[in-house]
Amino acid sequence: MELKLQDKNGKAVKAGVTVSDDTFGREFNEALVHQVVVAYMANARTATRAQKGRGNVAHTTHKPYAQKGTGNARAGMTSSPIWRGGGRAFPSSPLENFSHKINRKAYRAGMQTILSELVRQERLNVVEEFVVATPKTKAFAEKIKNLGFEGGVLVLTDGFDENLYLSSRNLINVMVVEAQFADPVSLVRFPNVVATVAAVKKLEEMLA
Repeated sequence: MELKLQDKNGKAVKAGVTVSDDTFGREFNEALVHQVVVAYMANARTATRAQKGRGNVAHTTHKPYAQKGTGNARAGMTSSPIWRGGGRAFPSSPLENFSHKINRKAYRAGMQTILSELVRQERLNVVEEFVVATPKTKAFAEKIKNLGFEGGVLVLTDGFDENLYLSSRNLINVMVVEAQFADPVSLVRFPNVVATVAAVKKLEEMLA
């Protein structure tokens, strides 16, 4: 299949970019996309919370009152989860593992499905090159405006460009990422995705 191509000024180029149907023409699979996105977000999660169980709270082990005759429910110690100040029944721990296992083949298929859907929705825009001469936010914003994009923009490049990184980091809803580090969450999140020809080829090579 062939993708539409724009020059650096946003004008259409007659000759498009030929890409693989397997990577950019795959049928949409909602369940697979959901699985890939959830797994990616879960694997990025770290266990930073901790709560105290009944064995960790500072309480005496003495029986608070007599077993019978008080009219209260029987209680063994005040560290019980049903007592105020007692430990949690199922406390969170820094040792929790939130990771999801996903096969490499399924992840690649999910990424191909996302890219294919971006093409169908005309949210994937391929440009010959995407560079700014100086690391200026104003220059980057003008380039985005000239390309005719509104809202969030994800820019995929084939390699690290310091000028692009420095000029885009102060703009909200804009992110510049190397193609090899493209992730399913960012591809789904941003309404517009701009990729250079070299970035498209690298994606195709990675997901083949």
